[in-house]
Amino acid sequence: MADRTPTPDTPELRARWAGFAWTAENKTTADWHIAKYPEGRQKSAVMPLLDLAQRQVGAETDTQGWLPLPVIEYIAKYLDMPVIRVLEVASFYFMYNLKPVGKFHVQVCGTTPCMLRGSDDIMTACKSRGMVKGGISADGLWTLTEVECMGNCATAPMVQINDDNYEDLTPERLDAVLDALAAGQTPKAGTQEPGRYTSEPSGGPTTLKDMVSANHDYRGDW
Repeated sequence: MADRTPTPDTPELRARWAGFAWTAENKTTADWHIAKYPEGRQKSAVMPLLDLAQRQVGAETDTQGWLPLPVIEYIAKYLDMPVIRVLEVASFYFMYNLKPVGKFHVQVCGTTPCMLRGSDDIMTACKSRGMVKGGISADGLWTLTEVECMGNCATAPMVQINDDNYEDLTPERLDAVLDALAAGQTPKAGTQEPGRYTSEPSGGPTTLKDMVSANHDYRGDW
């Protein structure tokens, strides 16, 4: 599983990130999130602000983004929260990266449904491209993480790459997705099974077929 300890607080880290501040656009977005909550409840915006900060770091570093400790401190000050409370949130949720990542963060589900459908082969395909769990590949493109269930069991095996899910994978289908990303393209997200729509049965519906074209009333058949 992913290491949830923050990157060590070093002088080099401080030198790079101590001056972090919102861009003008992101400040508007941050204040919009805060304004959703009633007076005295502004701290409830901590999760969207952490996500926003991670995305800003990603834009600055051409990566998926992460949360250096000085950035976490900035969010704490912005929301008038103890730093440890913000760190507790950031370290609990896997959507936040506490260590540098590559341009694309490849999160492979290894839970039972995906494992039974071939997630070990998906992990092997990732490693064959130079990905290392918890590290950044030599070309700077990839960070590999094994995660728990992400709710796509009906279309297993799946991976999440940055903000998109890719499902019904084989090593060959995953390679096609990764090749497209590396080339600066935007591959189709969701199921990679030809002809399949979202999580509907492969090969089309097998029951309630008349419901495909109309709101058919089956009660008379029962």
